[in-house]
Formats: sequence, structure tokens, C-alpha cells
Amino acid sequence: MKKDIEIPIAKDVYVAAIREWNDEFLSKDWNAYVINDRSSQIDMVLVVSVGFDGNRKTSTMRHGIGAVGAKSFEKIELLQDDVLALTNEFFVTFYADGKLYEKRFLFEKHTVNEAALRHIPIIDKEGVLAE
Repeated sequence: MKKDIEIPIAKDVYVAAIREWNDEFLSKDWNAYVINDRSSQIDMVLVVSVGFDGNRKTSTMRHGIGAVGAKSFEKIELLQDDVLALTNEFFVTFYADGKLYEKRFLFEKHTVNEAALRHIPIIDKEGVLAE
């Protein structure tokens, strides 16, 4: 019976932290984005994020992103510097190909930093990809 259950594997969907200039606050901030590198749109995208480290834990944030077009991206949230000292977890759930997918992404504590920046193709900016 268990062998008959198909658990779809989420591919070509990523979470990245991008370092961007914020005109409103005149500062460089980290923003989390969901990236769809698939050749088709993903729908009903939901992202649940939380930061944690031992006994410390942030509030659980839930984001209803909606649809993310093929080869595109959408902003999830601002990542404050004090939160980057924690491990940040993002659960991304979406609907595609008639199936529901879920994938967990992690930014280990202190891994989102200037030294770890690399080019993120779909967004075409410098950032850090979650594991």
C-alpha cells in the first residue's frame, strides 16, 4: 500500500536571499525571494518561514504568494540582520502539474552574508541560495 503512494519531488523552485538597496530607508537590506525556474507557472504558492537557534525562535510568518510565472520570481519578506544570526527555514508549498508540492529550504545561521554572494540567474542580482 505504501508503495502505491506517490510523493512528488519539487524541482526547479528555489529560495534566495538577495542584497538590495532600499530607497525608502536608504540602506542595503536582505530580502527573501521564491524563484520559479520551471518552464510552467506554479500556483497557490504558500511560504511559511521561521528563524530558530536553540531556545530562541522568531514568530512563524505565513505568506500567500499566489502564482509565480515560469522563469520568474516573487518577493517573500525582508530579512532583518538580527534574524540572520538564526537558522532561517522556509517551507514552500505550491500546486503544479495537477499535484501539490512542498519543499523545505534552510539558511543556516550566519550563512547569509556579503562573502557568500553569488549571481542568481533568474533575478539577475547577487544573492545567496538556500539549501
